[in-house]
Amino acid sequence: MMKLSRSLLSRKLSSQKLLSGKWVDVRDALCSHTFESRAAFSTSVHDFAAKGNSNGRVFAPYTVYKGKAALSVSPLLPTFCKIDSGSASLKVDRSGSMMLTFWPAVGERKYDWEKRQKFALSPTEVGSLISMGVQDVSEFFHDPSMKSSNAGQVSKKLYIKALDGGNGYMISLTVTNNILKSIERFNIPVTTAEFAVLKTACSFALPHIIGWDWLINQSRKGIEGSPSKVNPQLLDLEWDR
Repeated sequence: MMKLSRSLLSRKLSSQKLLSGKWVDVRDALCSHTFESRAAFSTSVHDFAAKGNSNGRVFAPYTVYKGKAALSVSPLLPTFCKIDSGSASLKVDRSGSMMLTFWPAVGERKYDWEKRQKFALSPTEVGSLISMGVQDVSEFFHDPSMKSSNAGQVSKKLYIKALDGGNGYMISLTVTNNILKSIERFNIPVTTAEFAVLKTACSFALPHIIGWDWLINQSRKGIEGSPSKVNPQLLDLEWDR
C-alpha cells in the first residue's frame, strides 16, 4: 500500500542562533546545552519540581548521527492565551510541533551546525509519520509565503520512504531558495530500530504538543501560570535561516 501525505504549512520567519561556531564535534555537542543526550527524548517542561520551580528549559533531543548528516528531533510545546480579558480560562493560541533539525557532516564525527535546516511537523503531520507502514511514503511541503505574492521563494520538502528489503527508512529534506538560487539536500538513512524510537517518541509527545496534558492535569495540579510564557521565538525555529 502506498500512502502519500501532503500538507501545506505557513510559518513566520524568525532569526535566532542556538550555537556559535561553524562546526561542532559530536563529543562537544553531547556536552552542550542543546544536546544533553545523543539518543534520548523528553518533553521540555515549564517547571521542574526538585527544589521549588526552575525557569530553566530542558533540552533532550533524540539524535541520529550518520556519515553525511545528522538528524535531531525534539518537541515544541504549544502556547496558550486567555479566552477573554475577564476570564482566567485558557485556550490553545498556537499548537506545538515536532521539530526535525538536519545538519551536514564536515568530517568524521564533525557536523556544521551553521548550515542546519529545520522542519516543524504539525500534529496532523506527526500522525502521518506515526501511521506509516513498511511500504508507505510520506511527503510534506512547507512554504512560509504560501498564498501570497512571495510564494515559492523559499520552500522545504520532507520525504520519508521505506528502504528496499525492509531494513529501515530514508528521511530526506530538500530546501529550495529561489532568492539565493540554492538547493540544499539532506539524506538520513535510519534503521528500523531508530525509526521505531522516532515513532514512539512522536506518539508520546503528540498529546503534549496539542495541549492535552494541560487539559487533563489542570484539575489535579491547577494552572498557576500561563504556559504562553514560553519564549515564542523558540516556536519559530523552522524558518530561522
